[in-house]
Amino acid sequence: MSEKLASIGDDYWIEDDQGRRVYKVNGKALRVRETFILEDASGNEVARIQERKLSIRDKVAVERDGRTAATISKALLGLRARFAIDVQDGAEMKARGNFVGHEYQIERDGQIIANISKKWFRIRETYGIEIAQGQDVPLILSITVAIDSLT
Repeated sequence: MSEKLASIGDDYWIEDDQGRRVYKVNGKALRVRETFILEDASGNEVARIQERKLSIRDKVAVERDGRTAATISKALLGLRARFAIDVQDGAEMKARGNFVGHEYQIERDGQIIANISKKWFRIRETYGIEIAQGQDVPLILSITVAIDSLT
């Protein structure tokens, strides 16, 4: 996945390990709430990632098929950076690590289900997402986009 420091709309492609474009993150510019649309390679909306205003702590919701699939929020307590991920149809997840440096993991029930790392790439502002077999890839990618928007 590639990040852009300054871009109107924040559009970028997510490529697989073969370099094929498989998902597009379409940032919707000029909105009151920060909104991203995760689209498949054909341009079909897979998920909507949207900032939630008017809450005590920063939150981003991932919506699929018109309903909330997950809510990502910064953890209130603790010395290490963490995010709580409340998944509607599954076990809660946690993300821990260095989010600004893109070196973190997403866990469910104590198992690491995704590793996010910038170390794998020499290209500036690019990082990789390794997702465990059998996981909901669009959901994990949407959670990663949400964490990016919160950091």
